[in-house]
Amino acid sequence: MLTLYHAPRSRSFRILWLLEELGVPYDTEMVSIRGTDSAGHMPADYIDIHPHRKVPALVHDGVPIFETPAIALYLTDLFPEKGLGPLVGDARRGPYLTWLAYSTGVFEPAMVERAFKQPHQNAALGWGSADEVEQVLTRVLMARPYFLGDAFSAVDVVLGGSLQYMMQVKVIGESDVFNTYIERLAARPAMHRALQRDGDIEES
Repeated sequence: MLTLYHAPRSRSFRILWLLEELGVPYDTEMVSIRGTDSAGHMPADYIDIHPHRKVPALVHDGVPIFETPAIALYLTDLFPEKGLGPLVGDARRGPYLTWLAYSTGVFEPAMVERAFKQPHQNAALGWGSADEVEQVLTRVLMARPYFLGDAFSAVDVVLGGSLQYMMQVKVIGESDVFNTYIERLAARPAMHRALQRDGDIEES
């Protein structure tokens, strides 16, 4: 059994979306990460699932996995027949791992720097500036419809979902390349199912 520990309108939405893309059975356990509210609670033993008490976290048959790229990789390897992650031996496996790691190792830190107006110390940090990151993503998405080429993958959920969010909160400005890509993601039925489920969870 798969159980997603989730908070509405949080970064765990991407794993909710990925589970809908996979079309596999899963449960959700609501976790309140914004204090005590009706959206869920913080189980006393949640630190054993996620050491920082953040979301998302996934438990599969009693084994916890946390960090969005790790969960995405775990799920796509668990369900290879769904075709959302290249397997070992596929030439796209290296790029797949690269972009998953890039999403939280490079993209998110660069965008947080920009959002909080922190100067980028290029020589001291392990990621590029926000401007440089935007240039990288623009170049990639000008060349192909999805990060791995013609086929949608979990990278488009993890990194694409982050890009979509950063555009919504105006950390990244609109561009023809990004707008076209985000429209492509927004047309996916699984995203609409995840949005509906996220909304239903928040209201419950």
